[in-house]
Amino acid sequence: MTRLVLDWDGTCTEVDGLHMILERFGDRSVYRQMEGALGDGLTLHEVIAREIATIALPLDRGIAWVREHVTLRAGFHELVERRRPVIVSSGFRELIEPVLEREGVELEVVANELDARPDGWLPVWRDEAVCATCGEPCKRGVLAGESYVYVGDGYSDRCAALAAERVFARDGLARWLDEQGICYEPFRDLYHVLDALG
Repeated sequence: MTRLVLDWDGTCTEVDGLHMILERFGDRSVYRQMEGALGDGLTLHEVIAREIATIALPLDRGIAWVREHVTLRAGFHELVERRRPVIVSSGFRELIEPVLEREGVELEVVANELDARPDGWLPVWRDEAVCATCGEPCKRGVLAGESYVYVGDGYSDRCAALAAERVFARDGLARWLDEQGICYEPFRDLYHVLDALG
């Protein structure tokens, strides 16, 4: 069976949890500036690193906050039960796994890690290898050599989506694929993905 790969923030979740915690505990002016710079001279890693450096929150408080506030997209539990996907995220294990634990879900998660220092969080990247296709460290390398269906919503999903057998997209990823003239299947919730996969 072809592997099902899900992005986390904005795909599995109703709202991007990393953006939520940045807006709540980070410097909003840096967040707005960096989001505007994405793809315009700065890599995704550089943008995320600058954004999370403005969060000086004890990690246990951050974990408690995401457990309370991050909600899952409709159909997540049903899709997980039927298809056992892997989550591949440009976010952080410490902000993903507590939500899965709250929901009683165990899945393979491929993500970065946090070094939550008192003067600002630092990313510990799972991979710094630069992709030959997009020129940035990206999700595609993790998936090389296997066929997969990809479900995503944003900038970090672009390169992985290009190598997928089938793509489900929403929001920024859908707009970018439209601009590139690349076919995809739109989704609002994960029931749609489950029904489409049969």
